[in-house]
Amino acid sequence: MSSIEKINSPENPNHSRILSHAVKVPIQSSLIFLSGQTPHTKDGQLAPGGIAEHTTQCITNLGNSLAAAGSSWENVVKVNVYLKNMDDFAAMNAVYEKLLPTPKPARTCIQAARLPADVDVEMECIATA
Repeated sequence: MSSIEKINSPENPNHSRILSHAVKVPIQSSLIFLSGQTPHTKDGQLAPGGIAEHTTQCITNLGNSLAAAGSSWENVVKVNVYLKNMDDFAAMNAVYEKLLPTPKPARTCIQAARLPADVDVEMECIATA
């Protein structure tokens, strides 16, 4: 969406392949706040595999919700990633970098002591309509 401006400051470390330092969204845009998605499939089962497959499932689930709301990953302005173990960051990030459009939205990633259903990753995002 052309009204979303991705911003990277030349004064900050350059991580632009991975994320945007900031994202500017015009006030007149509608915002969509997506609930956290865990790596469960449509039938409620945990997706098979490890952190890479689980990250893929979270991104798929968020993509499904974005589509249902009339939006897409191209309109995402902020992503929050919660990892059970920060040692999984590199594997999660590789999938994130591969599957999300460039430039990437602003992002925060934290380690959470315990996630729903004791999963290893949960993701949520904010998008424009």
